[in-house]
Amino acid sequence: MLAVFINCGAVILGSLIGLLVGKHLKDSFKEVVFACSGLITLVMGVQMAMQSGNFLVLLIALLIGGAIGYLLKIEDRVLSLGDRLGKVTHSSDKEGGTQNFAKGFLTASVLFCSGAMSVVGSIQAGTTGEMTTILIKSVMDGCMAVVFASIYGVGVMFSFLFILVYQGFFTLAGGWLEPLLGTVGINELSAEGGVLLLMIGFGLLKIREFKTANFLPALIFAPVLGILVDKIL
Repeated sequence: MLAVFINCGAVILGSLIGLLVGKHLKDSFKEVVFACSGLITLVMGVQMAMQSGNFLVLLIALLIGGAIGYLLKIEDRVLSLGDRLGKVTHSSDKEGGTQNFAKGFLTASVLFCSGAMSVVGSIQAGTTGEMTTILIKSVMDGCMAVVFASIYGVGVMFSFLFILVYQGFFTLAGGWLEPLLGTVGINELSAEGGVLLLMIGFGLLKIREFKTANFLPALIFAPVLGILVDKIL
């Protein structure tokens, strides 16, 4: 679990720096930060989505996962959790209050846990003790945390809780998950995560707001369908 703790620490440190920097940024410069973050997130999303071996799998998993997510109202529940965390920690601000806290918590959680590095790196750390992938990811996450914390505030820092649970699961269960998912499953998982990043990118650029969290179940269906299709074909 050391690798997961390091990743969480990097996000916390990056967020603290972003909070200090964000207070001194003018609104005009924040617009630049939004634009740059949105564009880079879109690029990352496209790059990850292209890892899919079958775009029909990507589509079906997204449809099924999205339908389940909307029925379960996952986005509302995650935002509600973020809202409660904001109230408990008294983390309100003039611009967005606990709503801004919740949005930062949700956006950062999806961003930091949607890629293949989260899964592969955690499995490697748990099974072989190799932490290189997670260490690289930690540096990347820390840098992104600086940017997003300057935009959304302290809610970004609390995404370390999501990282702790998500990556901690793959670290502890890596021994039986690695052969189960295989290269196909991990690629489809990463590709579906790329689609979620595209949703975040569109939101940052104010092109279209998606209830991204409602599509989180697609991350479960994508590797399952990918493996099934690979075995059948």
